[in-house]
Amino acid sequence: MQRGVLYGLLAGAMWGMVFLVPRLLGDFSPVLLSAGRYVMYGIVSSLALLPTARSVMARLTRGDFFALVRFALVGNLLYYVLLGFAVHEVGVAATSLIIGVLPVSVTLIGHGDHGSVPLSRLAWPLLMVLAGIACINADVFSVGSGPHASVLSRCIGMACAMGALACWTWYAVQNARYLRRTAHFSGNEWAMLWGAVTGLLGLLLWLFVLLLPAGWVQQALPPARWQVFWLVNLLLAIGASWLGNALWNAASRRLPLTLAGQLLVFETLFALLYAFIYDHRWPRPLEIAAIVLLVAGVSWSVWRHAEPTPAPAV
Repeated sequence: MQRGVLYGLLAGAMWGMVFLVPRLLGDFSPVLLSAGRYVMYGIVSSLALLPTARSVMARLTRGDFFALVRFALVGNLLYYVLLGFAVHEVGVAATSLIIGVLPVSVTLIGHGDHGSVPLSRLAWPLLMVLAGIACINADVFSVGSGPHASVLSRCIGMACAMGALACWTWYAVQNARYLRRTAHFSGNEWAMLWGAVTGLLGLLLWLFVLLLPAGWVQQALPPARWQVFWLVNLLLAIGASWLGNALWNAASRRLPLTLAGQLLVFETLFALLYAFIYDHRWPRPLEIAAIVLLVAGVSWSVWRHAEPTPAPAV
C-alpha cells in the first residue's frame, strides 16, 4: 500500500504539469493542444514499446485492443474536448468546481470493489476533501473574471463539465478494474499500449483539423511558436502522459479504488504548487486552507485503509 500511495503521489506530480501548458501556449487553440499532445504521446509510447513490441503484441487480445480504444476515446480525447468547451463557455472557475469532485466520484463509483473500506469509515475524510475542494473553488470564484452573458452558454458549459467529470470517473474506475483482471500486462506495458492507441486517435483528430477551412481552429503563427508548441508537447507526452499514466497504473494495481480515488487530489495540489511558482506568489488564505484540508483528508483515508477492518459481531 505504501508503494501504491507513492506511485499515486508521483502520478499527480506529473499530471499537475498539464495545467501550465495553456498558460505557456495561450495562442494555440484547445483542439490543437489536445491533438498535439496525444500525437506526441503516441510517438513517445510507440518508441518506448519498440524493444518489447513483439512480446507485448503477442499477448494483446482483441478484447484488450477494444478496451484501449474505449479508454483512449473516453479518458483522453472526449474528456479534453468536453473540458475545453466547458472552460470556453463558463470559465475555469465553474469548470474546476465540477471537475474537482473527481476524487469523490471515483471513490463512490469504485465502492464495493475488493479491498474497499466501508463508506461509513470514510465519511470524515471525504468531507475534508470536499471542504478542501470547496475552498479552492471559493478562492477561484472570488478572484475570477466576470460572468458570461448568455444563460444558454452557461447551461451548455455546465453540461460539458459534467460530461468531462463522467468521462474521467468512468475511465479511472474501468481502467483500474481492467488492470486487475488483466495479468498479462504490467502497468508500464499497458500505459505504452494506451499511448500508442491514443496517438493514432490524436493523429486522426489532427488530420480532421487540417481538413477544416483555414482559420476555423487556429490563426497563423510564426515558426518559432510552432517549435515551442512541439517541444512543450514532447515534454508533456514524456512526463504527464507516458510516465504519469504508468505510475497511475502501478498505483491502481496496488490500491483499492476507494483509496486510489482519494489520491487524485495530488494532481490538484501539484497544479497549485506549479502555478504559485510560475506566478511568483504565495498562496492566498483560502488556498492554504484547501491544501491543508486535502492533505489531511487523504492522509486520514490512507490511515483508514491501513487499519484492520473490524470483524462482524456474532
